[in-house]
Amino acid sequence: MPTGTYPKVPRSINVPPSNSQHWNPRPRTFRRSRILAFVALLLLVLVWYSHGPTVEVKKKNKLRNGLSPDGVDWSRYAYSQYATNGAYLCNSIMAFDALEKLGSKADRILFYPDNWDLEVTASDDRDSQLLVMARDNYRVKLIPMHMQSLKAKGKEEDEWEETWDFSINKFLAWNQTQYERVIHFDSDVTLFQHMDDLFFLPETPVAMPRAYWELPKTKKLTSVLVVLKPSNTEYEALMHASYTSEGQVHRFDMEILNDRYQDSVMVLPHRGSILLTGELRNEDHSNYHGNDYDYWDVDEALAETRFVHFSDWPLPKPWIMWPNNLLPEVLPKCKIKPGTPDEAGCRDREVWRALYDDFRTRRKDICRLLSVPAPQWPPPPKMTKPKPKTDDKKDKKGP
Repeated sequence: MPTGTYPKVPRSINVPPSNSQHWNPRPRTFRRSRILAFVALLLLVLVWYSHGPTVEVKKKNKLRNGLSPDGVDWSRYAYSQYATNGAYLCNSIMAFDALEKLGSKADRILFYPDNWDLEVTASDDRDSQLLVMARDNYRVKLIPMHMQSLKAKGKEEDEWEETWDFSINKFLAWNQTQYERVIHFDSDVTLFQHMDDLFFLPETPVAMPRAYWELPKTKKLTSVLVVLKPSNTEYEALMHASYTSEGQVHRFDMEILNDRYQDSVMVLPHRGSILLTGELRNEDHSNYHGNDYDYWDVDEALAETRFVHFSDWPLPKPWIMWPNNLLPEVLPKCKIKPGTPDEAGCRDREVWRALYDDFRTRRKDICRLLSVPAPQWPPPPKMTKPKPKTDDKKDKKGP
């Protein structure tokens, strides 16, 4: 074993030229290049992320028919509502609120009684407050009108009970000729999609869906949703038909529109347009599907529809509370072992109740209105006019 001490200066290591830079200290220019490359990469990532969502938003902003809303003169198109009392005024405000949140671009017009005003004189002056809210918060054009009503004759057993119908005020939309097209829909709904794409349907005086719940026995059109081309001539014709039908049995706005447009209407597909809450109580959904083989899925139905219309007779409308002794009769039934402790498959019931709860919550949050107390059920007997007395002795002949 060798002895002695190691040399104070280490031996030189012969490094091949190809690896010499690997061992030598890296120059500052190299480190600076790596930093610049990292910063550039970071900027590219940030640009990519900032532009990625923008592309998605543009896709979402496209109308349902694929058209872009950009470059459209939206002042030529409008949604129409009318209100004859405080309850329906709140409904209309809720509809305008939904249109605003859904990104609708079109104008909004509201017909209201000309004896109302916009001067809020007290904290409980809700009608005036809601009108001002509609104008200031939701860009609604307020149009005071003398609200028309018709006395409609009921069924024979109710012939002494007067019923006043205000639905002909829907026809006021036809008189708004400053617009190229107007969409009117009933206010007792929950909107899931705006309907701006319907303004660009092919040329037609009226487009309406069918009352699918009455299929197949009738192909009646429903006035829950009407896409119309304003016309003074059509307005006069509809109002004339209304007043000449006064007193007839059940000839309201829907019957008048069917009489006039049943052979010239553009029929909108009901599926994907309207869904009745009553559909969730049905066991047979073939009328809604248009066939007897599609599988009913309430969540899919909600995802495809534009709005849900509250219609669950004999239950009252959603701003009126349910009579407790009526509710069990009309609740949607569960699919498995209904009415037992082991019942399951109750999704229709859950969605149905959630729709009503959501409506009442929005009514409270937007309009600051609580639900109306439940009516008596069963309803009290109706008052009928007594039949005139006859003198039996008058017709009897003497002996």
